[in-house]
Amino acid sequence: MLYDTGEKKKYLKEILSQKRYQHSLNVAAECRKLALKYGEDPDKAYFAGLLHDICKEMPGEEQKALVLESGFAVCREELETRSLWHGIAGAYFIKKKFGVEDIDILNAVRFHTVGRAGMSLLEEIVYLGDLVSAERDYKDVDKMRRSVYTSIDGAMLEAFEFSIKSVIKKGGVIPICTVEGYNFYRRLQKKEKTKK
Repeated sequence: MLYDTGEKKKYLKEILSQKRYQHSLNVAAECRKLALKYGEDPDKAYFAGLLHDICKEMPGEEQKALVLESGFAVCREELETRSLWHGIAGAYFIKKKFGVEDIDILNAVRFHTVGRAGMSLLEEIVYLGDLVSAERDYKDVDKMRRSVYTSIDGAMLEAFEFSIKSVIKKGGVIPICTVEGYNFYRRLQKKEKTKK
């Protein structure tokens, strides 16, 4: 598959706010860098990063309709949380509108907000690329940026911890796949420590 980003950028520029469009470009650039560092196809990573928020600014009812139509397994917590719909909707949307069939790209968009256990390298790259993109300025972003370029598994565990704490602080519910993702990377870290 050829990763045609020119046409996709034009489309995103039309449907997204300037701020969200810039974020998409930043995430795409970060994903390319992470792909080069960890051995993933940089063009594929750029493409997935570029499209990760394609449905973010779509009206809620349209996002939810796509989620329900998608046929993807969606847990109750995701259905109850509007801010999580855009990843699921986005994966289905790029499949329907652009004919993207690559399951790795679809999963990278689908799980870029919630994560899951056993993520592929591309999924991890888009998840982390979104978290540390150039315009991000939350409290520990510099620490997270260092971590992302030190150990991808370690960064994933930190990212899950960060995400879960942030949801708890806001009084939200935590999707099952997020909990499973945290447990998966926690176990990986334990295994690494016992090897040493």
